[in-house]
Amino acid sequence: MPVSKLLALAVLAMLVPQATPTPGALESGPAGWVDLLADRTLGQWVRVPLGPAGKLPAGQADAPSPWSLNAADGVLVCDGTKVGHEMLRFAEEVGDIILHVEWRFTKVDGEPPYNSGVYPRVNADGSTWFQAQTGPAGGYLFGSVPVDGKPQRVNLRDKMTENRVKPAGEWNTYEIRAAGRTLALWVNGAVVSEYADCPLTRAYVGLEAEGYRIEFRNLKLKKL
Repeated sequence: MPVSKLLALAVLAMLVPQATPTPGALESGPAGWVDLLADRTLGQWVRVPLGPAGKLPAGQADAPSPWSLNAADGVLVCDGTKVGHEMLRFAEEVGDIILHVEWRFTKVDGEPPYNSGVYPRVNADGSTWFQAQTGPAGGYLFGSVPVDGKPQRVNLRDKMTENRVKPAGEWNTYEIRAAGRTLALWVNGAVVSEYADCPLTRAYVGLEAEGYRIEFRNLKLKKL
């Protein structure tokens, strides 16, 4: 997205009154959650290439992973500047869930279009997916589904009710409820994006690496 459009969206967001914050699912009901980063070796996670090649680029698979977990504080770092485009996918396939994650970009000079995403539903090879987009344009649901054998994008940015994403360097909290074919994204106190026709009702969860350094913490899942 052009930087000028991102800036325009950010200014518009400041002019729109935000909804009164409501507690998230983790705060409201702290029991029954699974810590997806409990294994500090990331042994339950798999790197998946994203793109037509179907494999990690030459040299990338053998290079140090852009993903690293700080054992002391449980913060997962993704240095997306080291890779083209890939996903870190959790090994277990799940059905109806709530996914909780806190994230922040490492601030860099200028007004870059920071880019990454959180996948509440993605198939094993990453060819069909839905993600909660992160970045200055706000949190919204975004996906790709096959139509007549070709990927078709589903972009709900224009239907996002408000931009509640904080500036780079500050922590944000996302909770994504995936129940049946319905996805709902809660951002820093309010649901801002919903989609009622997700074709994946059992899938995987994952995180995206795409050009920027981003940190994740408190990555937790609750089965419904």
